[in-house]
Amino acid sequence: MRTNRNQTAARRRSGGFTLIELLLVLVILGILAGIVVPKFAGKTEMARQTAAVSQIATFSTALDTYEVDTGRYPRGKNGLLDLVTMPRDVQNWHGPYMQKDIPKDPWGNDYVYECPGKHNPSGYDLYSMGPDGRAGTEDDVTNWQQANQQKR
Repeated sequence: MRTNRNQTAARRRSGGFTLIELLLVLVILGILAGIVVPKFAGKTEMARQTAAVSQIATFSTALDTYEVDTGRYPRGKNGLLDLVTMPRDVQNWHGPYMQKDIPKDPWGNDYVYECPGKHNPSGYDLYSMGPDGRAGTEDDVTNWQQANQQKR
């Protein structure tokens, strides 16, 4: 009879983890997270910057095709929307020049399109206001910065 009780008690003790063991595992996971998470934190913002550069390049291709077909870049408030829907006052529009609707930038803001541009007087300015959502700050992603980098 005693052996039966001893076996049952031994099974109960070996069946689970103690509170100290669980706390130790949590501490180890916390330390690992503290080491790994900061290494990946900056990657998200860098990926958004890259996505904005890529979208601006896509817009540039569509805008250049529009200009070849119609003889001018889109003007006015609609600007980029003219790439998707045919404007009333344009001849030889062979669009849509974008596969889908005009996307927002990776931070959820509209791209800013100006024609004629201040930085490209014979063309257009196209930019994202970046993560701060304000124009004219150092985090803006622009088509004139990309053009200057390609010339180098």
